[in-house]
Amino acid sequence: MEKKPHFVRREFLPREVPSISLALLLAAVLLLNALLYLYLNKFYISLERVETDHGLCPFGHFKFGAVKNCSPWLSCEAINREVRKLKCVGEGAVKKVFLSEWKEKKVVLSQLTNSELKEDFLHGLKMLKALQSKHVVRLLGYCEQHFTILTEYHPLGSLRGLNETLHIPKYKGMNTWHRRLMLAIDYVSVIRYLHSSPLGTLVMCDSNDLDKVLSQYLLTSDFHVLVNDLDALPLVNRSAGRLVKCGHRELRGEFVAPEQRWPYGEDVPFEDDLMPPYDEKTDIWKIPDVSNFFLGHVEGSDIVRLHLFDIHTACKKKDPAERPSAQEVLDTYRKVLTLLIQEAAVPGTREML
Repeated sequence: MEKKPHFVRREFLPREVPSISLALLLAAVLLLNALLYLYLNKFYISLERVETDHGLCPFGHFKFGAVKNCSPWLSCEAINREVRKLKCVGEGAVKKVFLSEWKEKKVVLSQLTNSELKEDFLHGLKMLKALQSKHVVRLLGYCEQHFTILTEYHPLGSLRGLNETLHIPKYKGMNTWHRRLMLAIDYVSVIRYLHSSPLGTLVMCDSNDLDKVLSQYLLTSDFHVLVNDLDALPLVNRSAGRLVKCGHRELRGEFVAPEQRWPYGEDVPFEDDLMPPYDEKTDIWKIPDVSNFFLGHVEGSDIVRLHLFDIHTACKKKDPAERPSAQEVLDTYRKVLTLLIQEAAVPGTREML
């Protein structure tokens, strides 16, 4: 009897194996994307839940470092007795800043330098007390009598030194598009928090140029952004017809929003009483310029800029009412981060699917 050739199984094996492999690969890609989405979604939800969590201490108390118990804000007496100045590390129009020591921990002591600006100083203190959250530098104590504020020390300093910090060998691993975008997200999160703060809609007025903006924020050792200077933070109240003006002098340059510039031309001398007030959308106008600084010129940063092009174009609308809210900008930044992480985790995912 003639035997049948056994070619059927050998003919189909080469076709079946790639089909099964492709199906498994696609399933793995989908599973990875789903897990990544769930992780990022859980991460962002947890951020919202701790919006006002600043060490899980009640109002008027603080803790930091490895300390487990909350301590009440230091009083005048405690500051005079327990805080030791080490050296002056900065001085602005309103206050002088000293690196100091409290119970063997580095802290920052700020003192008023110009008595004519004591209202600004006290306003900053009021804001610092009321806005304690994960977005704001931690308040440790204050003394209104002596115009003194004590805050947590962050050795990396203000955001002005970000690029220099990222070139230090210890931090070179942080100099990536991912980490830089996370810092931009932190910055926009601060703006969103100020625009929807417990006190109402607050405008970041100390922001007339990029260098001034960067000086208002601190870079923490675990690479997050905190707002540090709240001296110029007026309140917008539309229902009461209250808008703001950032100072009493003429503002110039492309960095400030169009509505912050003198609208009557060079032939008409600037008069503060004639200058129209404005709202929090001035902060939105500045976001693209600040984010461009954050993104720098590392590999991948141009791709991030491309994904942010539309939202940044919207931020630069001449009409403030047409600009997005800080929440809308933040949502877009987070979506872009999620998308780019997905694509980086599984290169070619879009083509495969």
